[in-house]
Amino acid sequence: MASDTITEQGRHTPIVDRSDVVVVGGGPAGISAAISAARNGATVTLLERYPYLGGLASGGMVLILDDMHNDTEITVTGLCAEMIDRMKSMDLCVTPDEPDRMPDRRDLPEMWRKYARWGLFDFHTQKMPHPICYAAAFDPDGYKRAAYAMTGDARVKLRLHSWFADTIVDDGAIRGVICQTKQGRQAIMGDVVIDTTGDLDVAASAGAAFQEASFILTTVSRWGGVDTDKAEEFQFGEPETFNKLDHEAKRIIGGSWAYWWLKTPLPGVVWLNCPHMPKLNGLHVADLTAAELEGRARIDRLLDFARQNMPGFENAYIVDFAPQTGVRTTRLLEGEYVVTKEDVMQRRYFEDTVCRGRDYYTPYRALLPREVDQLLVAGRHYSATPQAQKTSREIPPCMAQGEAVGIAAALALDAGTSVRQVDHTAIQRRMRAQGADPGDRPSANASFPEAAE
Repeated sequence: MASDTITEQGRHTPIVDRSDVVVVGGGPAGISAAISAARNGATVTLLERYPYLGGLASGGMVLILDDMHNDTEITVTGLCAEMIDRMKSMDLCVTPDEPDRMPDRRDLPEMWRKYARWGLFDFHTQKMPHPICYAAAFDPDGYKRAAYAMTGDARVKLRLHSWFADTIVDDGAIRGVICQTKQGRQAIMGDVVIDTTGDLDVAASAGAAFQEASFILTTVSRWGGVDTDKAEEFQFGEPETFNKLDHEAKRIIGGSWAYWWLKTPLPGVVWLNCPHMPKLNGLHVADLTAAELEGRARIDRLLDFARQNMPGFENAYIVDFAPQTGVRTTRLLEGEYVVTKEDVMQRRYFEDTVCRGRDYYTPYRALLPREVDQLLVAGRHYSATPQAQKTSREIPPCMAQGEAVGIAAALALDAGTSVRQVDHTAIQRRMRAQGADPGDRPSANASFPEAAE
């Protein structure tokens, strides 16, 4: 049956909206792209398949914003910083006190004990315990609320429950997209389209070159009823017993990061970024279904073990599972420049860098498909090798990419040019003007090999 096909009859699809810029995917990159384009004068429609904004930050419940510092320097600012500030104003976000992440304090044992279970440490370092760094632990609904407020203030036209289905391409340029909805198929037209789907759905449909890769899948969950003070006291007060039980917990999970549970801003509620399930494809329906079932089964077993054996977890219960599966890698653009692992690890500076991550730089060319005009990409599917993407796909850098391409779209519209012709220095200046760091002023530890260009 897998090889059987049918022929669909021709369709007449209604055009339900037109904007200067159409952003497909309401995750962190898409939110930033839509707000950035709108704040720079464009009319913007933001399409999202789920009934909420936030993508893997809220729906996937990846409840830490990290990969945004270079030693003590904060390298991802702009809209990401505004999101953090808004969530803090709701008491739904936690960051380290600034003195605690400075060199004279960040390595102290008491700092590790204070912040480790928030996940606010530099996991890229080999030093143990890891030094405290700038990062943010947040609540998923806080992220949604901040996203709604920011897109609303920018007058972004929001269309939820709109599942991307196809692209409209004419003479090598994208003209709009088609979404599947409860009302049937709907066309949304735009002068510039930005793909922030995370899986490169739009660009792949339009004919852009890409490669496929896969990494672990995860079904994130939250538990309530946890006495985190008691759990931490056990961890640090009885390390030998804790390590034995923790080892067994990880065996039951079948794969996790060093800390399988972290605190959230809600008292007694923790989140679990596990289990890790390899050899599954985040584009395949069967694999996504299998991950959902297997992930829940493992967490059920872990909960039983934790209740019976882990101090602080005696009264724990499952609050919820993330409505979105934790997919990390699927399609990756092969754009005008493909970022390599060496680019990221060597902190390679590019003349056309328009945004930053931790201590690395992203060139504008890595956000441009080669084959399709008037199309931009931002997010984990940007133009990078799988090895490079694995260390540069966190949420804040994706938000920075979105902010940059939103500006690029608005600049192209203002100048009446294609997005490919936008001057990267104009993007850099506009990023600076709105409080973001485009990476045009390289840090002292940047490298400048000729191969970068």
